[in-house]
Amino acid sequence: MFRPSDARDRLAVALDVAGLAEAKELVARLAGVPGWLKVGGELFTAEGPAAVELAAGAARVFLDTKLHDIPNTVARAVAAGARRGVSLLTLHAAGGRAMLRAARDAAAEVAAASGGRRPLLVAVTVLTSLADVDLAEVGVAGAPADQVLRLAELAQSCGLDGIVASPREAARVRERLGPGLLLVTPGVRPRAWPADDQARTATPREALAAGSDLLVVGRPVLRAPDPAAAARALLAEIEAALGASAA
Repeated sequence: MFRPSDARDRLAVALDVAGLAEAKELVARLAGVPGWLKVGGELFTAEGPAAVELAAGAARVFLDTKLHDIPNTVARAVAAGARRGVSLLTLHAAGGRAMLRAARDAAAEVAAASGGRRPLLVAVTVLTSLADVDLAEVGVAGAPADQVLRLAELAQSCGLDGIVASPREAARVRERLGPGLLLVTPGVRPRAWPADDQARTATPREALAAGSDLLVVGRPVLRAPDPAAAARALLAEIEAALGASAA
């Protein structure tokens, strides 16, 4: 089970750019700063495995394609990611028990066959852009926190390594499910940064205090005049928060 050992291990910067040329420039500027680089849907759709290989040269790779399909299709996609050396893969908990177990088994099989380390599998619960009214429109009754907890319990029971949830739900998940589940938190913003299209956000300090392990940051770094300086400022916030909690 992966556990972050320092501030770098707790920061994932999202490579949410349109193509490989822009990604190469960003990766070069960020080299040695965050411990994780996230390859999401936009870049992976545009560039495929080349984007993963680029990110792998500078940090652990977090492949955020949020898989959600029939069990066989998801299992094959997870196996393909594992063979590429991806360190963490996301899939939607709403895909159900059979899909989650198929993903878990596929990752383990590839690791056993290769002798390598299997990727962490992390289940997306409720997207941080969604609020109560959005869930109601798709037939989910109740608050996002209730749905997050239901899906987190499902993911844990299926043997997944962790979940993706907003900082608003992290404390409740941690209290209910204990310390063994890796909590990955998007929607993290420095205090002065706007929420953008995120409905449920928090600062690094707030997210860590709530029990989050890995913080995902995109636009506050990508749109900064100096992305590396912005990422270092986030690391300083993380280090200060960790120091405060240890005191």
